[in-house]
Amino acid sequence: MLILVTSASGINGNGYGALLAFKRDGTLIGPFNDDSRIVDPRGLAVDQKEGLLFLNSGADRVLALGPNGTIVRDTGPIARLNPGGGTFGPDGRYYVGLRSARTVMAFPVLLDAAGEHFVPPGIVPFPRGFAFGHDGRLFLASGIGPNGEGDNAIVAITPSEGTRPFRLVSDPDLSPLDLLIAPNGNVVVSSEHPFGAADAVTSVREYDTTDGRIVRVFSATKLAEFRKPRGLRFGPDGHLYCVAQDEVVAFDFAKGACLGTVVQLQRLNGQALEFFE
Repeated sequence: MLILVTSASGINGNGYGALLAFKRDGTLIGPFNDDSRIVDPRGLAVDQKEGLLFLNSGADRVLALGPNGTIVRDTGPIARLNPGGGTFGPDGRYYVGLRSARTVMAFPVLLDAAGEHFVPPGIVPFPRGFAFGHDGRLFLASGIGPNGEGDNAIVAITPSEGTRPFRLVSDPDLSPLDLLIAPNGNVVVSSEHPFGAADAVTSVREYDTTDGRIVRVFSATKLAEFRKPRGLRFGPDGHLYCVAQDEVVAFDFAKGACLGTVVQLQRLNGQALEFFE
């Protein structure tokens, strides 16, 4: 099994602008695919049913890759898509956060038809990760954009009331960068507060989805640099992984403890990560 990381380029991080593959021991293999359609790659998600890796490309398209890295599906360029993170929903569709439109779009898994807005454009000032809870609600992190616009909150959206987001979390120490649902049903968020500050406090924060209260705060202590944390993913070992600047950091989710770095690479500037075989 490989650890795959999207490394930003240009204004998103001056990284490698590539989908990089690492062995589980952290050894760099190289680009998983160097196809020209993969530009400034962002969100990643695995379709467990078909064994395909879905990737959001900065070239305004969504791609699906097979286990050998070959691109097997491609939406083609979609004007002004500007995709961010991605995940699969309860209905099997692939959902993509749209940075410019400030919304979430759903695509058929075959990527053979146009996507549709799951929530209205402008639903939050700047989407920074989202996931579907065990009860079907959409939890959407509302963070700060590259130009400083936005807010710091997590909203919950019931599908039947997609135009009425409920502000679930208002944490003065939160500036979210990615969000996922933990096995226990809670929301887990990577945070850099204040966003973009040289002395920002970085953490992974866990919130109860019933009332938004903070449950735990995970910090790297002295086991990792943990600068600019971004994408989160639970590994096959049950540990929580977070990609950050120059590294991927692991946490023992059950114990709430940092386990240190599992990948180190200068200029990694990761955006998302996945485990893929």
